[in-house]
Amino acid sequence: MQQIERLRTLIRDVPDFPKAGIVFKDFTPLIRDPAALALGVELMANPYRGKGIDLVIGAESRGFIFGIALAQSLSCGFVPIRKPGKLPWKHKSISYELEYGHDSLEIHLDAIEPGQRVLLVDDLLATGGTMKACCQLVSEMQASIAGITVLIELVQLQGRGVLKDYGQVHSVLRY
Repeated sequence: MQQIERLRTLIRDVPDFPKAGIVFKDFTPLIRDPAALALGVELMANPYRGKGIDLVIGAESRGFIFGIALAQSLSCGFVPIRKPGKLPWKHKSISYELEYGHDSLEIHLDAIEPGQRVLLVDDLLATGGTMKACCQLVSEMQASIAGITVLIELVQLQGRGVLKDYGQVHSVLRY
């Protein structure tokens, strides 16, 4: 528990970012600290050790920060899910609704083989919309979702409930 509190002290609240009324959880002080970064990655990875993870999949862009480190920690590959127009090869897309509009995500068609066990990762779980779209995209590629891991979960926004059909959701820091 002391480790969790150490990480919590390195999360900075930024009021009114990216718009008025939102308190942004800024983890950049945490990733600047080598020991805290290592601990955060370890705590995100630990529930999935020995679970036969083939790939870690991270959503653009902050999911990349933890995704590569988790893939290395779990001795598996990494696959990015990108915003439209960023992938150079044939890709699959999904569109999804946001509270203020819609967005899309893309993945290379050859990024995942059917039946591979994947772990999805992002920095933060809020409403769950982006992560649900990632899960749908991965499921359409016939992968097996072993779980979802995030550094920060904003519990009051109930994103975990949106993801209930996609396996275990693990968060290190809950607010």
